[in-house]
Amino acid sequence: MELKAGSRWRSAVCETEVVVVRPPKSLVVLSCGGQPMVPLNLSPPSGAKLDTLRATGTLMGKRYMDAASALEVLCTKPGRGSLDVSGESMTQKETKALPASD
Repeated sequence: MELKAGSRWRSAVCETEVVVVRPPKSLVVLSCGGQPMVPLNLSPPSGAKLDTLRATGTLMGKRYMDAASALEVLCTKPGRGSLDVSGESMTQKETKALPASD
């Protein structure tokens, strides 16, 4: 799947939706809940099941990244599945502290 900046994706097994903030350096497979994600405008395949080992959940408004591929996504709708890139778990990106306004 080609993940372009600004493209929107949905999980095939839960409610999770993401938008690509930074595309990967190479071709990767973005998954949620153990199943590949599908473009937002397409219906998810029927019969797909949530992998309980990949069900730690996503949080709305949080960014998730994969250091190896440089992929970064923003969660626009939370769900039960966790995000993976080519079988490796994505990590939640730490927020930067704002400077003090003293």
